[in-house]
Amino acid sequence: MRNVVTEASLSTQASQWWAAVPSVTASIVFLCSAVYAVSLVFGYDAFDQVCILPYKLVEHFQVYRPYSSVVFHGSILHLVFNMLALVPIGSGLERLLGSVRYLHVLFLLMTSNALIQVAIVYIAAYNPIHRYPDLLMECSIGFSGVIFAMIVIETSLSTAQTRSIFGFFTVNAKWYPWVLLVLFQLLMPRVSLLGHLSGILSGFAYTYGLFHWLLLSPENYSAIEGSHILTRVVRRTGFIVGGSSGAYASLSLPFFSPPSSAGPAIGRAMNRLRSWMPQARSQPQVDEKFPGRGHVLGSSTGTLPPTRGATSKAGNQRAKPTEAQSDLQTSLLDESHLSIAQEQSILGTTSSPIRQDKCQVHTMTANGHELI
Repeated sequence: MRNVVTEASLSTQASQWWAAVPSVTASIVFLCSAVYAVSLVFGYDAFDQVCILPYKLVEHFQVYRPYSSVVFHGSILHLVFNMLALVPIGSGLERLLGSVRYLHVLFLLMTSNALIQVAIVYIAAYNPIHRYPDLLMECSIGFSGVIFAMIVIETSLSTAQTRSIFGFFTVNAKWYPWVLLVLFQLLMPRVSLLGHLSGILSGFAYTYGLFHWLLLSPENYSAIEGSHILTRVVRRTGFIVGGSSGAYASLSLPFFSPPSSAGPAIGRAMNRLRSWMPQARSQPQVDEKFPGRGHVLGSSTGTLPPTRGATSKAGNQRAKPTEAQSDLQTSLLDESHLSIAQEQSILGTTSSPIRQDKCQVHTMTANGHELI
């Protein structure tokens, strides 16, 4: 007999685990899985058309390859291993960076990985000492290069001095990416050494601030999050909102900060760009049954409509209650102006006295009587 409780708990734990994955990381997992499934169904294996092929990227200027190569995988094990490594690392970075900045950083890492790999290949292929022209035809696919860059970034943010290698032994945190590079190359010789090495170098380039001028300020990331285009996306549970007072403020990674000499010009350009971006404004929710604005009983200011000639110390116009409003508030606040006999006459019964309750809710009619 099956253990129904255990099966239900496993499925519940799996759904809770997946629900905790942030939006961008979950979208990448879904996209890579969908691309592999479609390729498997239609038998697509022409990876030379989508992979990072250095001579095609340079000589034919096929600039889509750095981004198409990361979503294709050669086998189910290749896909599963990369996605299992992406979820914990990507989720942690997305919570630190915010979803918008995290997506921007991923785009930069994909671009820099391809540029560094192409640069290494051309240096190795045309160096005067010993040439390796075969590297120009090396085809690389998979998300592992970006994962290695994310490992470097995550290690630089972590305060841990040592890292565990699959639970077998520990190494110094500074050597963790390099040990993984050598270990994967020994265990799986077919993996792209240049792709992983480019990812490590790209991660170090980001942590040392070489992407300084390609990042935006926290205020601009917040402006993008507040744009009308992303209104529905921001409301999703897995979307991580950053901001100058949130994740961006506590993050020690470098971000765009123009020098004092170019600050005014760049600042004006950023402000103008932000003004062109549509902003989402929260509209006050009005109950259809009770439209209008409420008044606070017993308050002389509050939400009463402003009138001319009445100002507060701060300079804001406030309205003084009229005599009719004061009488109405006094009559509503006074619970003793109706006797028990009057209440009985309103209800049309004299069989038993009615006990007054301070928690009763009364409504005022047009003729000045209260109805319970």
